[in-house]
Amino acid sequence: MQRRVFVLTPLAAAATLPAWAHHGWSSFDQSRPLYLEGSVARVAWRNPHAELQLELPAAGLKLPADLASRPLPAQTAPVDGPALLKAAQLPSRKDRRWEIELAPLSRMQAWGVPEIKVGDAIALIGFTFTGEKGDAVLRAEYLFASGKTYGLRSSPT
Repeated sequence: MQRRVFVLTPLAAAATLPAWAHHGWSSFDQSRPLYLEGSVARVAWRNPHAELQLELPAAGLKLPADLASRPLPAQTAPVDGPALLKAAQLPSRKDRRWEIELAPLSRMQAWGVPEIKVGDAIALIGFTFTGEKGDAVLRAEYLFASGKTYGLRSSPT
């Protein structure tokens, strides 16, 4: 009887691990912007992008009456911000905690986003996976924090 030995290279081993932190834009349903708001439960300011965990209010979410008319900052990417605000909706899934992917740290710095801390109240417009399948993850397009709005797709103009 012949024995076969399989060697798992580091690259192959890495491919078997789940990808936790970084997702390309193509993974997200950009035709369905979602609105989330809540309290920051955990923050990680690191590359490839800043991340946080958002705890939604126990009473549930409501779209703010002024959402569609909020002023948005200009950014270098061609983002139709007003259309995103008008199309924003609440998620259909009922998760109380969402993992939020913000922008790379260099872009957060370019926008002048102050470091977000645990307990801060923030709101976001962004995108989750198509059909809201998988984990409760939102890739942020706009961040509403400390009375300011930040565009996170690209740099400010």
